[in-house]
Amino acid sequence: MTDAHDSSADPEGADPISNWGRWGADDERGCLNYITPDVRAAAVAEARTGRFVSLARPIDPLPLAGGPLATTTTKAPAPVTHAMTYTGFPPPALTDILTINTHHAELTHIDAFGHMPVDGKVYPGIPVGDVADSQGLHRSSTTAFASGILTRGVLADLAPGGALPPGHPVTGADLDRALARQNTRARPGDALVVRCGWDLPASSGRPTPGMTVDAVTWMHRNQVSVYLGDIGDAHPPVDPTLPFPLHRIGLARLGLPLVDAVAVDELAEACAELERYQFLLVIAPIPVPRATGVPVAPLAVF
Repeated sequence: MTDAHDSSADPEGADPISNWGRWGADDERGCLNYITPDVRAAAVAEARTGRFVSLARPIDPLPLAGGPLATTTTKAPAPVTHAMTYTGFPPPALTDILTINTHHAELTHIDAFGHMPVDGKVYPGIPVGDVADSQGLHRSSTTAFASGILTRGVLADLAPGGALPPGHPVTGADLDRALARQNTRARPGDALVVRCGWDLPASSGRPTPGMTVDAVTWMHRNQVSVYLGDIGDAHPPVDPTLPFPLHRIGLARLGLPLVDAVAVDELAEACAELERYQFLLVIAPIPVPRATGVPVAPLAVF
């Protein structure tokens, strides 16, 4: 293991930080193992007022075709849906087909461990060829998230009322300062929600802030169970020799679920108003198995 603030860890090196084998060779949950029944019970106790905030970005669908469309999520056509759309019996209804590009900068989604391999392997150290085929992922997939995620969430607002500068490399010290300013701390099993004040789709062409190996190591040391943020890995990389540390180390080596494209401004406003930066966090993905990612709508409950 490397030191908590050692930024020299190489994701492809001989001894990088890793959870491979920590919970067994067949583990599918990764850092979700930090969320014990006691952690869940303490998280539920954070819901005191009933106020809640969605962390999902709103979606503006792009029409691909016109006219009445019918579809089904089952393997066979749905006769009732076809009848409603084309015959008017039972009473006519409007239907549609949703084609989802999961790993999109405007869609809030959770990455499965098999989304980005490192050194030809995915968490917990399985060769890509042993988990992926034309049917999807047989291991390290969204199947692990199907039952949902419930834990305490902690917001780290890195730029209260503003935004980080372009290309800012986020370190563990940045996270420490944010939590200290908010008079809170991360506990084992917490989900970390990061705000840097950037809307990545609207920032095309500018160097974005992003996580460093040091920040990912901080999450490892603090036993963070899930990462959510309005930023992730920097584009272009803040360190070209160690690109995509959040995905290549956090996701692939630590088994840290990543929720990308999160809307955090309303959450930050609520936390500042309530002077509370911790809350019950609920993530309930649709139970699509064998995928590399799935859309989610996380809820923060105060």
